[in-house]
Amino acid sequence: MKKIISILAYFSILFGQFSDPAEFKFNIKNTNQGEVVILEVQASIEDEWHIYAIYDVPEGPEPTVINITSDQIVKTGKIIEPDPIVTYDEGFDNITKYHEGNPLFRVPIILDKNLSNGVYSFDVTVQYQVCTGNLCYPPNEYSETVEFVLESGNIREQFTVNNFDFSKDSVFNRLKLDDSDIGGFLLISLIMGFAALLTPCVFPMIPITISFFLKRGEDKKTSPIKDASVYMLGIVMTFTLLGMLLAIFLGASGATQLAANPYVNLFIAFLFIYFAFSLFGFYEIEIPQSLKRFSLERESSEGYAGILFMALTFTLTSFTCTVAFMGTILVAASQGDWFWPIIGMLVFSLAFASPFFFLALFPHYLKKLPQSGGWLNSVKVIMGFLEIAAAFKFISNTDLVWQWDIFTYEIVLYCWAIIMFLCAFYIVGIVRFKYDSKIVVSYQRALASMSFLILGSYLLAGNFGYNIDGNIESYLPPKKVKSNLNWVHSLDDAFIIASEQNKKIFIDFTGVTCTNCRWMETNVFAKKSVEDIMSNFVLVSLYTDSGENYLQKRDYQINRFKTAALPYYVILNKNDLVLGEFPGMTRDIEEFKRFLQEGLN
Repeated sequence: MKKIISILAYFSILFGQFSDPAEFKFNIKNTNQGEVVILEVQASIEDEWHIYAIYDVPEGPEPTVINITSDQIVKTGKIIEPDPIVTYDEGFDNITKYHEGNPLFRVPIILDKNLSNGVYSFDVTVQYQVCTGNLCYPPNEYSETVEFVLESGNIREQFTVNNFDFSKDSVFNRLKLDDSDIGGFLLISLIMGFAALLTPCVFPMIPITISFFLKRGEDKKTSPIKDASVYMLGIVMTFTLLGMLLAIFLGASGATQLAANPYVNLFIAFLFIYFAFSLFGFYEIEIPQSLKRFSLERESSEGYAGILFMALTFTLTSFTCTVAFMGTILVAASQGDWFWPIIGMLVFSLAFASPFFFLALFPHYLKKLPQSGGWLNSVKVIMGFLEIAAAFKFISNTDLVWQWDIFTYEIVLYCWAIIMFLCAFYIVGIVRFKYDSKIVVSYQRALASMSFLILGSYLLAGNFGYNIDGNIESYLPPKKVKSNLNWVHSLDDAFIIASEQNKKIFIDFTGVTCTNCRWMETNVFAKKSVEDIMSNFVLVSLYTDSGENYLQKRDYQINRFKTAALPYYVILNKNDLVLGEFPGMTRDIEEFKRFLQEGLN
């Protein structure tokens, strides 16, 4: 049963017949120049009434909101509120967080550093809702102008920035920057772009890029520098524009939705197979004759169109991994803040795409090596085999979403092993294609063939009890094996278990097609030292790209944690208070263990 909202009592308060159960007083002590201004909001709440907390208030009641406006404010920090009372409320059928009595809220504020001594003022508004156990008034607000004196004097330690939490106003949560923030924001975007290169989704694009430009390099009229530049800039522009458009029209999780879409995955798989058979020599890839005639510069138009199409393919294949780095920026874009998210995406994608400039350049100069014909054709064919192997990754993604249960871990591993054996046989001339010249098995070819035979045998052993490398497993569908960790898939069930066992809750926001998620599961979660710590939590995995109620789980992540990144890890206590957040994939196992341990303490 929902709580009764008394409209009559609300209008009675407005007309002065009854007093409001909650009153507020504001105070700012005299502040020295260069100090953080501390606004104190003292609430006085009548017995049996309460107002709700500021942060992490579940759906139902209206949280308390303190708004401050002034031309002198540079930044407002996270409001420091006393620990709320956390309890289950039958009226809202939810766990609620509220304050009663005389709670004191403290708001840290940074002023314009150029302000001179004098008297200044803030306009302060408190929005709140008062309730008892079975009655609520509609949301109300109280406003007042508060004056304070800015004086000269030494900066006191208790009024410095370091003693107050400004994390809620970070560049990746609100993206409202002053001059001092811009350099840091651009540097972080640049670092994130280079860090994204270490994610698993990038590696399949290396042989695909090389093979595409090997094929492109057969045209003597092409310019290596121009082609490589168009490819890099194409990646930057498609990454930025596509990411922003998805965020604006599909919401913060738009990139994740695109990466998980089974039709998109099938399209990418088809492209890779199509490119592969061209490299095998079965056909030449050309644009339609009508488009050739349309352009006065046929060769340039044809080349650049193909290169830009490759850039789009690169963007689509890497979204699953890179959205972990872009998640918060896309949330800001979906909420209408466009300028700084666009700048951040441009810098991020420029760093991410820059190594592929050199990968695109490299094949052109391979063509100029002496006697490059025979062995270079062999390189193209091997790249074609690797493209087919990459296609199985995207076919298996579709299988996972549509639940065919055909391209399983074992089947994909068998297919990869067969492809590696075919590469080995091709190198020594057992398998041949249309444009292959007569092969003389040299020492180098024998060594290369042996390497592929060993790799194929290694992959095959994965289906017979041998644990293959976690970096390879991250590209495969999940293994159907019993885990040493017990997971639930409902947050409601997790809270019930946490209350019964007095445990903390570990949330894994994950995805069916999320390569970074598989990497963490196989390379971090599976470590004995990590398992030992994780077993102390109630473990809940929430799939936000597919499966039962995935839209609700996705909305919960975005609305509460302001990110659509996958994977994303959160630790809660049994009363639903956030104890820690860990954004995305890491190769530093000790860092992840510290995060877990801090959540337990």
